Amino acid sequence: MKTLSLKLDEELFEETEKLIKQKGIARNRYINEALDFYNRFQKRRKIAEAFKNASELVRTSSMQINKEFDQLMDEEAV
Repeated sequence: MKTLSLKLDEELFEETEKLIKQKGIARNRYINEALDFYNRFQKRRKIAEAFKNASELVRTSSMQINKEFDQLMDEEAV
């Protein structure tokens, strides 16, 4: 375990204190869970952005392939 010192906005601290009392868990555990949740959220966001970028990269070629496929289908219908 690493020791960490941090400063929180007063409002955030008070809200956190209320929540940990309601949940009945230690502040340390609550902060660890919050950071774990946020880290997983950021990883998912990064993956979603990578998928978006990859999709944009292949969009033009996909449209061209679809156009060519449609042309072939039209030629076979004649």
